[in-house]
Amino acid sequence: MSIGNRTTIALALTALLAAPAAWSATVKVTMHAKETKVTIDNKGTEYPAWTFDGTIPGPVIRVTQGDTVEFELINDATNKESHSMDFHAAVVDVLDEFAPIKPGQSKKFKFDAKYPGTFMYHCGSMPMHQHIARGMYGVIIVDPKGGFTKDFPKPDREYVVVQGQFFPNADDHHAMMDNVGYSNTLINGKIFHYDPVHDPDAKLVLEAKPGERVRIHYVNANINLPAAIHPIAGIWDKVYLNGNPKNVLEGMATVQLGVSEAASLDIVSPADHATNNAIVDHTMGAAMRGAITVLMNKPDADPTLGKGDKIILR
Repeated sequence: MSIGNRTTIALALTALLAAPAAWSATVKVTMHAKETKVTIDNKGTEYPAWTFDGTIPGPVIRVTQGDTVEFELINDATNKESHSMDFHAAVVDVLDEFAPIKPGQSKKFKFDAKYPGTFMYHCGSMPMHQHIARGMYGVIIVDPKGGFTKDFPKPDREYVVVQGQFFPNADDHHAMMDNVGYSNTLINGKIFHYDPVHDPDAKLVLEAKPGERVRIHYVNANINLPAAIHPIAGIWDKVYLNGNPKNVLEGMATVQLGVSEAASLDIVSPADHATNNAIVDHTMGAAMRGAITVLMNKPDADPTLGKGDKIILR
């Protein structure tokens, strides 16, 4: 072997060893379609919901760009309806992977998480609008394989907020399609879930310490209406449309989200004193029906909130 060849090989090995490892993983996810009663307000009012794993929204799935998701949906035998799964983060066959299954059946499929971002998932069985309106939706976050950067800084806390329309008459899917009978807005499954100002029965708020960067992964799971997301008494420092680090906007007061659309929105409060923000759908008909979320920035904020499995508060 010549000296030139040895030098070339050595340089190649050095570059390979110096490069960051780009590992991908296989993430196994199993969910149960459950037709069950859930509470839809802070008073404990029950509603006959259709859900993933018994909650509205369903569980948050979090993977890294490049991972392979191996998914299994089990339609519990006690259910009456067919159900399915539609991942907005997946590139598959709508007639195959997203096909409905009957009660007592299960379905497996897999997909590669090719694109980073914050994505909605939902049941796609017909009538689709009814399955979504009754609670069959959730969020999958695909973190970028490159990690955090100057343009996509690491947040101090993260929260998932999912907005959905509430129709008290769960059986009238024709009215849902025509947007008739829409009475309230659900935030993570409840009316005024995190708003003790407008609902004294509310026990939860989002918390952060003054000066922290808080990233809100907001998903519009309405079946008919867009949402105008605004942080009252604040400005969105950075906005990542669909949660993708490449889709960045700065200094935004209000961000429009179409039906099924998502964004990851950063807010940074003043560091020298306690403040509060109200994250609202500035469509007043939605806000006053329940789409108001209080973020309290205070020195004694719970250090566990907005981290790990507490990015969605139930």
